[in-house]
Amino acid sequence: MLADWFTNLSPIVQALLATCFTWFVTALGAAAVFFFKQVNRTVLDGMLGFAAGVMIAASYWSLLAPAIELAEQTSSMPAWVPATVGFLLGGAFLWAVDKTLPHLHLGLSTDEAEGIPTSWQRSILLVLAITMHNLPEGLAVGVAFGAVAAGLPSAALAGAVALALGIGLQNFPEGMAVAVPLRRENVSRWKAFLLGQASGMVEPVAGVLGAAAVLLMRPILPYALAFAAGAMIYVVVEELIPESQFESITDVATIGAMLGFAVMMTLDVALG
Repeated sequence: MLADWFTNLSPIVQALLATCFTWFVTALGAAAVFFFKQVNRTVLDGMLGFAAGVMIAASYWSLLAPAIELAEQTSSMPAWVPATVGFLLGGAFLWAVDKTLPHLHLGLSTDEAEGIPTSWQRSILLVLAITMHNLPEGLAVGVAFGAVAAGLPSAALAGAVALALGIGLQNFPEGMAVAVPLRRENVSRWKAFLLGQASGMVEPVAGVLGAAAVLLMRPILPYALAFAAGAMIYVVVEELIPESQFESITDVATIGAMLGFAVMMTLDVALG
């Protein structure tokens, strides 16, 4: 009954609900501050590695593979052209955001903040760093649901749902990665929670925009799918992997990445 109800919704509403779910999981991770003032760094590294593995797998099975298939069916140019162009544009977009938006990565001092110089508080800079992670994730979910509506054979509704589930799973450590350090710096539990979950608010916005763009401009779909993949890979290489490998013990983060990749691959292949 619930599955039938969801299937009959418009792709934009489906994307909105799916990204609200991923936002909710971010909030669950942030809620750890009500129980812990700190999280073992090794555990956090493993969870960040898991998030990286999920995003790498999702970038191929949920985004690049459908982009190449659609290009083969609809484009007069070689299929690799839209996939490559979109992928590089996605990375370039995140690079521009990375250089412009003030943000601070885990474990660094405030004077090591990236982006344009600002006097914003450390807590805001930490939230913005995770928000950068969530922007391409929301976009990816939205584009995936838009691809289903476009009738792409490899873009099944179950596959889009699997992508949302995978993104949701890896959002848990991201919410925790913001909220718990803030609590450790004596920010109140409620403020740390609110700031932590706020990093996921961008996902429903990006999801709706991604789905709407695909529906309105179907010819850009191969580029949009590859764009979302490129943006996610940029985040993984630029931020998630370095943050998960920050400590001297790196095996846990590596194993986490392998597990995350395997889980997302299994979800996408089994459900998609």
